[in-house]
Amino acid sequence: MALSDILRGPLYRLYERRLLAEIKDNPLPRHVGIILDGNRRHGRESGLTDPSRIYEPGAQKLDDVLEWCSELAIPAVTLWVCSTDNLARPPEQVSGILAAVEAKLRMLTTDPRIHARRVRVDAIGRLDLLPPGMLEAIANAKRATADYGNLLLTIAIGYGGREEIIDAVRALLSEHGEGATLDEMVSRITPETLREYLYMPHAPDPDLIIRTSGEIRLSGFLLWQSAYSEFYFADVYWPAFRRIDLLRAIRSFQSRNRRFGR
Repeated sequence: MALSDILRGPLYRLYERRLLAEIKDNPLPRHVGIILDGNRRHGRESGLTDPSRIYEPGAQKLDDVLEWCSELAIPAVTLWVCSTDNLARPPEQVSGILAAVEAKLRMLTTDPRIHARRVRVDAIGRLDLLPPGMLEAIANAKRATADYGNLLLTIAIGYGGREEIIDAVRALLSEHGEGATLDEMVSRITPETLREYLYMPHAPDPDLIIRTSGEIRLSGFLLWQSAYSEFYFADVYWPAFRRIDLLRAIRSFQSRNRRFGR
């Protein structure tokens, strides 16, 4: 074993402790959103070709992120695992994504760590596009964790930011449009009323949004809610995301002067 390999572990832990010391006395984000990018590239570099296996390492990474966020007492985490555009990929890729997510949701339902940490699991997106097995796994995870409130874990699957806004407008018009004039409906559409029809009406807007894999774009993630979010783009692929990557993102967030448009 090379000397660099021997030293890497202790040096990594030392750096991790330093990062933790830097952030612990400053305000932490209330809500962290993460765009889980780089699964396929990580799979190729790892020699994985079977779509059913490519997404497994990324699904398992969820356990680490929940542990880190629980330790930091971050109350809300939203993970974008699959977009509406992703559902139009070749069937073998889509089945690989959905199989990995469904398996992880089923594990969350009975995972003692989820119950010990009192993590509430939710899912957002156009869930009607998902197969019955996935819907069953989502329903079971939500039901098993419905009474918890320490950390809200939201899985964005079959999600698109434009679709969310369209769905919100449609729901508002459907509920309040009958018998109303056009002028009356126009007056009812405000930021406050429209927010009530978004997928997560009661969750705080994300303070920090992280995208992995080095891509520098949102791709439609939480378009409405991210108006005043801080962004952090990590070069590492999602399955290789480390605790120091999360801590670096939070340190960067804490260094920003947030003015919220004022």
